Amino acid sequence: MKNNLSIFNNLRPITVGFDNMFDHFEHMMDDGFFRTGANFPPYNIVKTGENTYDVELALAGFSKKDIEVEYKENMLTVKSKKQEETKDEDGNIIHRGISKRMFSKVFTIANDVEVKGAELKDGLLKVSMERIIPEHKKAKTIEIK
Repeated sequence: MKNNLSIFNNLRPITVGFDNMFDHFEHMMDDGFFRTGANFPPYNIVKTGENTYDVELALAGFSKKDIEVEYKENMLTVKSKKQEETKDEDGNIIHRGISKRMFSKVFTIANDVEVKGAELKDGLLKVSMERIIPEHKKAKTIEIK
């Protein structure tokens, strides 16, 4: 936590158990999350069912070996792996406009959401998740006596 004058620090004394969330917001501010370059790769967050979600990232030109998906401590991180620079030995490339630039995209996942898997198809990475609702939190009808 570098910025001691942050608005989030004003909220810390009146909350309990939200330290990770405030730390995540601080990290977003430090990383320049709101700068223009932070929008790569473009992504969607889609609610696919009552308790299911997909995070879709447009990764044209990337293969499975080029990307890494990690889930740790409620943080889903999708990032590119360091790649060797490909050289045009034959001199056939006139213009290289499709680059495999380095990126890292982090999503905060709620405690009751479980990451089910990831699939890369046609340049679209889809990470599927499901909200797992414990029995004691599910709606139930109470019998009137």
